[in-house]
Amino acid sequence: MNYRHAFHAGNHADVLKHVALLALCDALTVKPAPLFALDTHAGRGLYPLDGNSALRTGEAEGGIGRLLAEAPKQAAITRYLAAVRACRNEHGPAAYPGSPWLLAHALREDDRIAACELQPEEATQLEHHFKADARIAVHARDGYAAMKAMLPPKIGATRYNRGLVLIDPPYEAQLEEFDTALGALRDALARWPQGCYVLWYPIKRRRALQPFYRRAATLPAKSILTAELLVRAADSPLRMNGSGLLMLNPPWQLDQTLAPALSVLARTLGETPDAAAAIQWLKQAD
Repeated sequence: MNYRHAFHAGNHADVLKHVALLALCDALTVKPAPLFALDTHAGRGLYPLDGNSALRTGEAEGGIGRLLAEAPKQAAITRYLAAVRACRNEHGPAAYPGSPWLLAHALREDDRIAACELQPEEATQLEHHFKADARIAVHARDGYAAMKAMLPPKIGATRYNRGLVLIDPPYEAQLEEFDTALGALRDALARWPQGCYVLWYPIKRRRALQPFYRRAATLPAKSILTAELLVRAADSPLRMNGSGLLMLNPPWQLDQTLAPALSVLARTLGETPDAAAAIQWLKQAD
């Protein structure tokens, strides 16, 4: 695997994913029962935006950089920006939190997090960043295999009936990644049907995603929601024009939380007049 998230940390796709992740965590932690979170493609968990990788692409400037500069007053976005500032207070003014850091920030003392990373160097950094946090177990292993091994979640004598699984693969195999991800989701739902699952996906040409939407709608989840952000028209196969989140069994009213945030993100991060955001139910609970 050649992908390194350090080149893309803090870009518009990260902003979408992390705004939604925090909103999801906040919704789940309303209830007192402990949660289990599995991050299948965790990366290193913390990124320096003044490092060579981030500066080489400059993608963070069009994402978190622009959002921090404009600081729109919308609740879910304000929540996200506060988390980024908390990360920077702890790790320096150019730090950017990956999903494991945000999970650790948003979840509670009795919640547990498993973070998986297959690439050895990234896994070593991940372990270094979280070695002092007893809530987080770092696994240098394939995230899809971890879904089979760790679900339904049980740690010691504690079984976790609630929680979430975040799947954020690099899509090096392009559209073939959807086959792997949807197969893993179907299997995971059979093992842990009440879990909340989130799959991030890139958008280049939207029409190429139609088979993915149709197959996703057949997954045996009670409800299935997509949230998408486009920063330009989805008509170029050569670059990522936006991204989306497929959310299975999302918490009640999460769509109402995310819809206004996505509209603001489209206005703030959009690069052309074609920038847009969309929330769509593929399946709703009866």
